[in-house]
Amino acid sequence: MKKFDLRKSLKKMLPAQVLAIGYLVVIIIGTLLLHLPIATTKEGSLPWIDCLFTATSATAVTGLIVENTSEAFTVFGQVVIMLLIQFGGLGLMTMSTLVALIIGRRIGIRERVVMQKELGQFTLSGLVNVVRRILLITFIIEGMGMLILFFRWQPLLGTSKALYYGMFHSVSAFCNAGFDLFGNSMQNFSQDFITLFAISSLIILGGLGFGVITDIAHFRKNRRLTFHSQMVIRVTLALILIGWVFIFFTEYSNPQTLGSLSLGGKAISAYFSSVTTRTAGFECVPTGLLRIPTLFLTIVLMFIGASPASTGGGIKTTTFGVVAATAFNLIKGRSETEVLKRRVAQETIISATSIIFLAMMLIFADTIILNFADPDKGFLPTFFEVVSAFGTVGLSTGITPELSWVSKLMLIITMYAGRVGPMTVATALSSKVASKTYRYAEEKILVG
Repeated sequence: MKKFDLRKSLKKMLPAQVLAIGYLVVIIIGTLLLHLPIATTKEGSLPWIDCLFTATSATAVTGLIVENTSEAFTVFGQVVIMLLIQFGGLGLMTMSTLVALIIGRRIGIRERVVMQKELGQFTLSGLVNVVRRILLITFIIEGMGMLILFFRWQPLLGTSKALYYGMFHSVSAFCNAGFDLFGNSMQNFSQDFITLFAISSLIILGGLGFGVITDIAHFRKNRRLTFHSQMVIRVTLALILIGWVFIFFTEYSNPQTLGSLSLGGKAISAYFSSVTTRTAGFECVPTGLLRIPTLFLTIVLMFIGASPASTGGGIKTTTFGVVAATAFNLIKGRSETEVLKRRVAQETIISATSIIFLAMMLIFADTIILNFADPDKGFLPTFFEVVSAFGTVGLSTGITPELSWVSKLMLIITMYAGRVGPMTVATALSSKVASKTYRYAEEKILVG
């Protein structure tokens, strides 16, 4: 009988397969820990499906919950969730590299290839330094967020609780996870400028991507931003502004959301909702009580999500930007995609359209299955739930705990695919194809 060699098996795997399996292993470990009796306040243990759902939601930095985090989990369970969020936010290879640096192990070429895939880097050089920067950036930003929230909440919660809550929510916000310990997210702070601005700032920074944050930090020295950073910042600001204005006016007179707030409260809550809608899943007004036009815009923003190599999900801002720019250039009669006086590579356009296609197919399939499994929940709530899971957002109209095990399992798969990436999952499931030494004759086909 042939002896199984893990190292040899890993060497034969594609980087996408290593990432896909790595996240799966973390989710399984998280599920086992959350199933322990010491992880829950309830008698015995939580059902396996709920533990798996929670572990996936935390690792995929989503925030969809089937059990109230503050009520159903002990401090041990909450810390497990926080660690899963931190792991999922930073990424598999970043955390693996951190362990390697601590124990003094050398990072091999194989690990660097997988790191390049996950971190979205164009070259293999300097990857360990990139990881060091990511860890430093994370420590600084989460630390600052924790301190601001601690000082703000200390009069309300007391010193020890405010420190713990500040740390948990800072990690959850920066990693775009949306898990909270208050039981109703940020609804108690719908007019609290400091809390909402601090949380939203953490969400934006986490959603920009570590490369963009580094680029901004070095702007004074370099006097320029990379083309990627310019695209990310422009699309991000445009989406935040569009969402802010739209939500402010559509919900302005809704007595169940912004209607009862002061003008300042309306403005900051609409801004917070626009920011959190794309990736984070925190809410300062009840999502289930939003008007239908707002829910539809929320679905679009959740689908787009955060930026590449960030802590958020979705198809990514640059993917949306590239496809939108391609359509605009096509309308203008240009044969190539031109953005900010630069030409976008053809392979980038193909990748962007493929990602959107795969994402839409996954969302459509899941929505059909959820409507069969839970027909009483209605189309819009289930469609909203699926897009929220794929975008690793975590917003919900309130149906998550009531879903059947089939629907929960489909959302687990969707959250996993949303975090790892639809293209990565597709690549991981496909077999290697030898490169061709020939090309077929080109033909034209009518489209549109």
